[in-house]
Amino acid sequence: MEIRAASDADWPTIWPIVEAVVRAGETFTYPRDADEALGRTLWMMAPPGVTLVAVEAGRVLGTAKTGPNQMGPGSHVATASFMVAADARGRGVGRALCEAVIARAKADGYRAMQFNAVVETNRSAVRLWKALGFGVVGTVPEAFAHPTEGLVGLHVMHRGL
Repeated sequence: MEIRAASDADWPTIWPIVEAVVRAGETFTYPRDADEALGRTLWMMAPPGVTLVAVEAGRVLGTAKTGPNQMGPGSHVATASFMVAADARGRGVGRALCEAVIARAKADGYRAMQFNAVVETNRSAVRLWKALGFGVVGTVPEAFAHPTEGLVGLHVMHRGL
């Protein structure tokens, strides 16, 4: 599997992944009815951010975006988000993307990485982020309206680089 920066030409293969995750409404705070134009605006990062893709045999299996968590005095902390195609889950795509994001953040001089809104019912992601050195520094109770679980918490997760 190759992890590389996404190009504009990748968008048609990224959008179906983004659309499926957003429509499910289980893991992202994006509007479930977001159209492709909004999806592209939310996912395709402008510098200093970057969008990555995980590609195998010419197929995009997953994608990540990363950049500064905040502007100005908070810009030394990175953030990232990840989406993996449903049929590629459980194959190490998310781990590979996160490892690539961490390496890039270190190389770019960030001091830490923070995930602002990890849905607590996204147990596989929480388990993976913990395995990669992230800790839950707090949980905002009932901050996410899950389509089947009701109101659930959003974890803020952090790790130093």
